[in-house]
Amino acid sequence: MRAARSLLILLVLGVNACISNPLRWDNNTHVVQRGETLVAIALRYEVRTRDLTVWNGLANPDQIYPGQKLRVTPPPGWNSRRTSPSTAAAGRAPVVPSPSVWFWPANGALVPNRNFAGVGDGINISSQVGDPVFAASEGKVVYSGNGLKGYGNLLIIKHNDTYLSAYGFNQRLLVSEGEQVKGGQRIAQMGLGPGQTAMLHFEIRKNGKPVDPLKYLKKQ
Repeated sequence: MRAARSLLILLVLGVNACISNPLRWDNNTHVVQRGETLVAIALRYEVRTRDLTVWNGLANPDQIYPGQKLRVTPPPGWNSRRTSPSTAAAGRAPVVPSPSVWFWPANGALVPNRNFAGVGDGINISSQVGDPVFAASEGKVVYSGNGLKGYGNLLIIKHNDTYLSAYGFNQRLLVSEGEQVKGGQRIAQMGLGPGQTAMLHFEIRKNGKPVDPLKYLKKQ
């Protein structure tokens, strides 16, 4: 009986940890799981994909394999403002602007909460199960699956070297990894989030760090 109660407590704590901050892990290294992409790993640890590539000496960031160990924290002496040899020679850092237009990813009401009016590092938009989910801007689908705990069926779109957007709690995903999408294109169907509430969880990441989506989305 005591063992069963202890197991239940561990399970509850684990679920709460996933919901409150599902993208943070404490380890300095990550073991690649089947189906994971470098972009999804970078999103989980809130770092830039290009930094992961450099820290791990990856010749091709699109080629990682299950069981591979990746450094997910900067090595000693790492300068986060470090530029590539070509840009350093030019005396300036690369500039990648934000997409010019960000569409609302779903129709519905914002679910009020602490961070950016949403849960975690984004916003939650509530409506009906099965309602359409739209790409916030044009880009390439770099993740389509349910491998990130606390997000359900998740899509991640890479808009350029700086910006990503993420769409969680989907009932059905309508696009696949590697597919190019246009802003406003239907990419998924809304599913159930925490508390069995129909909602979309939406994030915008700049250089791997969460930013307030409400400062980017077009006013409704």
